[in-house]
Parts: sequence; C-alpha cells; structure tokens
Amino acid sequence: MDPVGQDINLNSPNKGLGPAGGVDSLTEGGAMGVAAANTLPPGLTEEEAEELYSDLAKVEEEINTLRQVLLAKEKHSAELKRKLGLSPLNELKQNLTKGWQDVQTSNAYKKTSETLSVAGQKTTAAFSTMGTVLSRKLGDMRALPFSNSFGSNYSIRQSISMPTMRNSPTFKSFEDKVGNIKLG
Repeated sequence: MDPVGQDINLNSPNKGLGPAGGVDSLTEGGAMGVAAANTLPPGLTEEEAEELYSDLAKVEEEINTLRQVLLAKEKHSAELKRKLGLSPLNELKQNLTKGWQDVQTSNAYKKTSETLSVAGQKTTAAFSTMGTVLSRKLGDMRALPFSNSFGSNYSIRQSISMPTMRNSPTFKSFEDKVGNIKLG
C-alpha cells in the first residue's frame, strides 16, 4: 500500500482508496497480486487468498458506494433543513428545550423539587423561630438593670452591688478569690 497517495479524509467517498480510485494495490485488473504478496499466511493456499482478495475488493467497493449514497443523503437533508429554516443553532435550541422538558417531567426531578420545597419550608420556619427567640432574649436583656447603666444615672458600682449580680456564680467566685484583700 502507498499511504502517500491514499485519501484519508473520513468524509470522503474515496477514503482508503488509492489515487486511481481502486483498492490499494490489492488487486490489479481484478486479480490478486499473489506474486506481489511475497508470502501467504500459514495454512492459506493461493486460490483461497485470491478468493479472499476478491471478496475484500467487493466489500470495499460496496463501502465506497454506501459512502457516496450517505453523502448524497446528507446533502439532501441539509438542503431540506435550509428550506425549512432550520439552522444548527435552532436545532440545538430545540434539543435543549425538549431535554429540559423531559427533565422537568421525570420522577427524579419531581422528587428533588418536592424535597427542596420541604427543606425550604423547614429552613424558613427555623429562621423564623430563631428570630423570635433572639428578639425575646434581646428584650429580656434590655429589661436587666445592668444594661440600663450605660447612658443612665446608674454607676457600675451600683449595678454590681445589686443582689442579682452578687448571687451569680461568677461574682461569688471572684468574691472568694479577692475576699481577704481590703483596700486602705
């Protein structure tokens, strides 16, 4: 075979054929070139080899014919699409639209959509509850006397001397540590 003159274009009707358009030096005038094929595979006679080469030539000719028919049909299809105003972009858009519709009607999509909806409702409820609790806690903190000491007439010393602070574990621990120290 002479790869230099061989047509390797996959869309070509002459793919795999030599420059003369025939089968790559497998046949010469329809006969096998057994003399050109120096040795035969083991267990194959010259007559069997000639028959195989003949079959190969017929199959390759059929392949070539089918390529030509396919090429003609592809050209006809492209012409019909052009007349109908179908461009590759329009086809892609149609395919994507149909694919999205198929996804939306699938059971998996419906189940996922339902699950996400329930999760969203539960998350909304959780944030609402958390907001209510935080508002209540902030309101409670505003009601504490210590928080009123900032910007009001209470001093920090008055706030600390209040019974609520004195009975807290933190204050008792501090009082225990500092208890014996007296300021002069």
